Amino acid sequence: MRLTIDLNRCQGYAQCVPLAPEVLRLVGEEALAYDPNPDDSQRRRVLRAAASCPVQAIVVEVDPPADRDTP
Repeated sequence: MRLTIDLNRCQGYAQCVPLAPEVLRLVGEEALAYDPNPDDSQRRRVLRAAASCPVQAIVVEVDPPADRDTP
């Protein structure tokens, strides 16, 4: 899973932070810091945090399943 936040779009509402506190945190009053490669165990929390963003600044890319060699 890969997390990207458009910091130009983010307005610092911080509605996402309490939903995924191990991945997202406020630095100061408005700056958002985040882990761009959160552990897969945080997937549900990260997806909820992304859905909560009122300006849709959070993009979550879920890893595709590994390709299998087919005969």
